[in-house]
Amino acid sequence: MKTDRLNRITIDDAQCGGRPFIRGMTIRVTDVLELLGAGASIEEILADYPYLEREDILASIEYAGRQTDHSVLLCA
Repeated sequence: MKTDRLNRITIDDAQCGGRPFIRGMTIRVTDVLELLGAGASIEEILADYPYLEREDILASIEYAGRQTDHSVLLCA
């Protein structure tokens, strides 16, 4: 796994409502994930958003995966 990919993800309270976005652009990680979830292929996304790179999409997926990997606390 290329963890340096995550350097492509930006978080800035002054942009995109503080949500993570790609390389200082106004496309959010969630936008990319929603496109993938709707069935768009990486190639289709790149054709529709020519300023994105394949690594941006892979970084979005990696970022989301890391966000879901957390400890679960069970209360009795």
